[in-house]
Amino acid sequence: MCSPELCLGMLEVEEVERLDLFDYAQGKIMDAEGPLAYRMRPRTLAEFVGQEHLIGPGRLLYQALKEDKIPSSIFYGPPGTGKTSLAGVMALTTRSHFVQIDATSTGVGELRKVLQEARDRLKFHNQKTVLFIDEIHRFNKAQQDVLLPAVERGIVVLIGATTENPYFNVNAPLLSRARVLPFYPLTQEQLRKLLDRALTDRERGLGKMAIKVAPEAVEHWLRVAGGDARVLLNALEYAVQLTAPNSEGVIVIGQKEAEEAVQQRIILYDREGDAHYDVISAFIKSMRGSDPDATLHWLARMLKAGEDPRFIARRIVICAAEDVGLADPQALVVAEAAAQGITHVGMPEGELLLAEAAVYVACAPKSNRVYKALAKAKEDLERRDVGTVPKHLRDANYPGAKKLGNGQGYLYPHHFPGSFVPQQYLPDALKGIKYYEPSESGREKEIKLRLESLKEPGK
Repeated sequence: MCSPELCLGMLEVEEVERLDLFDYAQGKIMDAEGPLAYRMRPRTLAEFVGQEHLIGPGRLLYQALKEDKIPSSIFYGPPGTGKTSLAGVMALTTRSHFVQIDATSTGVGELRKVLQEARDRLKFHNQKTVLFIDEIHRFNKAQQDVLLPAVERGIVVLIGATTENPYFNVNAPLLSRARVLPFYPLTQEQLRKLLDRALTDRERGLGKMAIKVAPEAVEHWLRVAGGDARVLLNALEYAVQLTAPNSEGVIVIGQKEAEEAVQQRIILYDREGDAHYDVISAFIKSMRGSDPDATLHWLARMLKAGEDPRFIARRIVICAAEDVGLADPQALVVAEAAAQGITHVGMPEGELLLAEAAVYVACAPKSNRVYKALAKAKEDLERRDVGTVPKHLRDANYPGAKKLGNGQGYLYPHHFPGSFVPQQYLPDALKGIKYYEPSESGREKEIKLRLESLKEPGK
């Protein structure tokens, strides 16, 4: 097998024509005037930046590429982290035939044709096919079912790329035959390396131009890129295009030019994707963990991304009941008031209602004893004989009830001092069992003391 550095020049013309990833024409990059981020895509492993956990020396894909034994894989991660770029490196490295399709524009008929060509290629030329599917999460069940036998029999090596959690969007049978490989946002150090390369590369980058980028401009881009190499390189390119050279012919990019090139920070959040679940999980856990600052951060992120405020309100109400409970019963009142309030206040003013409720829940004392008590009671319904309703608790308000003995012996609490009298309320099979055990947190400490006092004689 050739090294990644040598493979580019050794590709046959037919193979090159199938590399839709980079539109190589006769082994050369097609369009020198294409977007900077497009031109700067790596051609070798040596040029690839980031994801060392996958392609560092001795790691899974490093060894796979070195030995030309690429496993079926799903590349999963946020935009601009190198999923398509790494597939491109694979295309230039493997001896296998490389085919790229896009899930958004490939129907079942076209997919069947690609798979038949792969079968013929393996049968008549003993050559495997690596099939790269961009946005594989957009394949419907029928398309995934067509793909499954070819992957299972080794007719194609599947490489899928997705920004959405494949465990939610890819069929389980297909997932079981592929490795899910996570891609992580690039670090600021890695982004800085890409920026320096783009500024100095004279063949594909901006190295032939006289450009000076101020340190504060670089820091601004590193902050707003959010680990996305494409956002970073696009910002650089826009700034260069928008900035006129000075009297010495140098394009000087300062803080102002950097900010104009990228107006808003990219928020990694998909209301129907993985980030939706991750961010709401962090929001709930921050409220549960009594961290109002983190709670406000995750709330702001959801609001910025356009999350449904009713969904956020429901989660606050649930957290108030599940995690605050009777340690502060007012938390549920505040949460429910916010949930109701946003329906007639609307947005953006409703954001303040959500913030107040979320911060209240975060700051409230915590107890999940009611939640645990209910779970234990439900568990008993599944695991043991819980018996019937004791006769003295049964309904005695219909004709014939008294003849059945219903209600006889029932003690009406308000006829006794303190509106309390000891009597059995549980079924005989559960007599003496304890489900709710108050904590020492907040209001629940008072509840605990009251319940203990009711057990004392004469109280």
